[in-house]
Amino acid sequence: MTTAQPRQDLAVQPTPLALLLLGREADPRSERGVECPGDLPAASDPDLVERARAAKEKLGDKVFVLGHHYQRDEVIQFADVTGDSFKLARDAAARPDAEYIVFCGVHFMAESADILTGDDQKVVLPDLAAGCSMADMATAEQVAECWDVLTEAGIAERVVPVSYMNSSADIKAFTGKHGGTICTSSNAERALNWAFEQGDKVLFLPDQHLGRNTAVRDLGMSLEDCVLYNPHKPNGGLTEQELRDAKMILWRGHCSVHGRFSLDSVRDVRERIPGVNVLVHPECKHEVVAAADYVGSTEYIIKALEAAPAGSKWAIGTELNLVQRLANRFAAEDKEIVFLDRTVCFCSTMNRIDLPHLVWALESLAEGNEVNRIQVDKETADFAQLALERMLALP
Repeated sequence: MTTAQPRQDLAVQPTPLALLLLGREADPRSERGVECPGDLPAASDPDLVERARAAKEKLGDKVFVLGHHYQRDEVIQFADVTGDSFKLARDAAARPDAEYIVFCGVHFMAESADILTGDDQKVVLPDLAAGCSMADMATAEQVAECWDVLTEAGIAERVVPVSYMNSSADIKAFTGKHGGTICTSSNAERALNWAFEQGDKVLFLPDQHLGRNTAVRDLGMSLEDCVLYNPHKPNGGLTEQELRDAKMILWRGHCSVHGRFSLDSVRDVRERIPGVNVLVHPECKHEVVAAADYVGSTEYIIKALEAAPAGSKWAIGTELNLVQRLANRFAAEDKEIVFLDRTVCFCSTMNRIDLPHLVWALESLAEGNEVNRIQVDKETADFAQLALERMLALP
């Protein structure tokens, strides 16, 4: 009996997708990027906090650090301002004297900041691999193909694109070029009302849940008024008649964090905590939103908890870093705040920005080395800004 010998001719090579997911390959069409070109300090370095503080002090007014609500506490402590993606981009635009805008968020947010800030300002993302899975679900090529499908169905001239802020600069530019507008989770209802004044159909990109929830919950449409366009199927998986009959053409995209919450999560927390208030983000599935007590953006969630009476109980359906921060903040006011689901759910790509990456970026800038700059080409930026300006002009 012979013993099988291991084969020596199978040199397994990582696929481009595997390298991309590991942050070791670049794809200009993707929200993900590449690993840092320099040497990161060790996460175990006990001097990281002091190093970040020293580098930030050395840079002085030359640097402005933005921290998204979903960032880790270790990063948030160095943010000059905190907020959601669009608030932070506007905050950056309001600081024209800052040479460097260090955006502790994800790629599409840094792109928006680059679009809205001056040409002489440099937007830096501490880790280029910090992307957004939702934004990755709609590429420029896929959306252009979708528009061709709508054109062949004879309805493109009646369709107004509305793109969520959580989209790439390419998608924002497509939206601006085709007469549409951008929206946030706070003003999606106003954006849709505006869009239906311009045409009788909306192509909503890239988050199907925000589009569906806004159309049905806020505008009073039915679920039958909405169809789901799947870019991975011929003609989006829809017939021409389905496209003609629909009012809302929803892109098949979603948030990997908010999409995890389920109706069972809501039922379970109500059983565990009698009298609990369920408050969720509109990126959650429609059945979760329908079962919740309150629905709103990240800023809405924060303000609702600020105004909540002492002793009240809340289950929050949004990213865990923020929920934990809010629970700690309001514990002294006897407000019980828990995560909606039993399963821990951080935003994995947002969490790529950690203290070692922030220290590396700040120290590099302090030494005069520009790193991880995010730049949007002029044509894309111009059309994307047009779509953003339409949003700012919403009634």
